[in-house]
Formats: sequence, structure tokens, C-alpha cells
Amino acid sequence: MKPAISESLPLLVLDDGRPGHVNQSLAFARLTGREAVRCRVSFRHRAGKALSYLCDRIGLAVSGLIRHDDVAGPFAAVVSAGSDTWYANRLLARRLGCRSVALMLPKGYRLDFDLIIAQQHDHPPVAGNILALPVNLNWSEPAGLVSPEDDRPVVAVVVGGDSRHGKLDPDWLESQLKSVFNVCAGSRFWLTTSRRTGQNVEKMLRRFPFDYALYYSSDPRNPMGDFLQYADRLFVTADSTSMISEAVCWGTAAVDILPVIRTLPTGKTGRMLSGLQKDGYVHLFDGAPGDARRKVDLKSLLAEVRL
Repeated sequence: MKPAISESLPLLVLDDGRPGHVNQSLAFARLTGREAVRCRVSFRHRAGKALSYLCDRIGLAVSGLIRHDDVAGPFAAVVSAGSDTWYANRLLARRLGCRSVALMLPKGYRLDFDLIIAQQHDHPPVAGNILALPVNLNWSEPAGLVSPEDDRPVVAVVVGGDSRHGKLDPDWLESQLKSVFNVCAGSRFWLTTSRRTGQNVEKMLRRFPFDYALYYSSDPRNPMGDFLQYADRLFVTADSTSMISEAVCWGTAAVDILPVIRTLPTGKTGRMLSGLQKDGYVHLFDGAPGDARRKVDLKSLLAEVRL
């Protein structure tokens, strides 16, 4: 039997080794005011994931399919994101007698988790246990890596890289950045790259006179929280739903999207950007910066969540 709703019990966050997934679960804990206990999980065998879909469909709980750290409750809920965690989520929640929370739409599995927090661009079905958000869950706070040295406005540039949704065209990005430097002349320019930024893109970026630049290839820290605290304008490449989500949830910067090729990406990233642009959260850079400063208030959207 699941415990009564408790405001004090921690969350068990399942860790599949993918930071983008784990960070969403940790953000959920922060946004709901909960402590988080991390637990590594994985399938025992290569065929385990395929078998988990079948077992889940017929309601069969096979603990031998997964391996995980030793854990002991009580917990308010098991929380996880990503297809390598959802079967483990259901098994552990059942064993620990707590609720199950799936982040992102758990395609291929039954949708009867206690709570599913999905993204609108995945077109989740309408159901009482599904909360659809316009962005990925995220949390941001300053890291103390950079701060303004004078009263000039800060223009921050966040560059991703190649993904399964498409490749970043360095020549096209270079032309856009030249426009950014031109139309935002007199500002301080900051830059950060990501783990996906290719060497050819980085080489191009080093030709620009950024006042502050952090290249992930040589310094794998994250100044995004500082950028969001201080920037007046934020330019983000259109390849990462996580970077875009963070940009439209925190700070007061106007957010412009830099397409990685001459058109917006298709698929879920394109659907997400179209929705955010329509609702005034982002502006698609067209040679002139926009003034899209509206922010998604994740805490308010999660205010009704009870665990």
C-alpha cells in the first residue's frame, strides 16, 4: 500500500548515466521542494530492454531484468526520465510502496504511472495522471563563473552542436553571429559551448572577440546559470530542447533562437520551438533581435503536484 501524502519524504531519483535525464529528475525534486536520493539503474542484459516492453504490457514484474543500487525507503516517489529507467521505476515503486513519477512520455510502456510529466511537443494523451508542459523540466542557479565588469548590457551566446535531429552548419552559424555582433554593438559578449560542439565549430567561434568564452572541450563547466542571471539578451542554437528550456524558464533575458541550418529543425525540437515562438517565449533570429522575454513558471505549473 502506498503511504499517505507526505511533504517531508525524499524522492528516489533513478540515474541511467545520462545527465540530460538525471538533471530533469533532480530539477523535479528542487521544484517540488524535495530532497533527492540517487540510485543507479541499468538492464542486466542487452535484450532486457526489449523484454521489459513486453513484460510491462502484460503486467509482469520481472526484477531480474534490471540491476540497481541497494536502496531502503521510505520515499515519497520514484522519479525517472528515459527509456532505460521506466521499467525499473515501476518495479522499485511497487517494491518500496511509493508512487511512480515518469518524466517525458514513456512511449512503449503502459501509461498508468501515478504521474507522468510529458512535453506538449510529444502530443501526450489527455489523462488525469498526465501533466503536459511546454518545456523540459530544468533548474538553474548561478555558478559564480562570470559576472559583468561594467554597466554594458550582456549578450550571451549558447552553442550546442550535432545531434540525431541534424548537424550544425558552422558557416551558417558564423554568418548569424556576425549579424549578432553588428546589431548588438556596444554590449559585452559571452559564450559557452556544449559537449556536442564540434572542433570545426569551436575553431570558428574562436575567431570572434568574445569578452568571456568557455569551451566545453577544455573546461567542462556550465556557466548557463550566470548567463541567465546577468544577460539582457540570450542567443541559443536550435539543436537542444534542454538548453532552450532553461533559457525560457529563468532570468529576464530576451531569447533569440539561432537555427543550426537555414531552417528550423523538424520533429519534436521544431514542434517545441514553434509553440514557444507562438506564445512569445522565443524569437527566431532573422538578422534583428526580438524582445521575447516571457518565462515559463515551472514552480507554478507543478504547484498542484501531490506526492
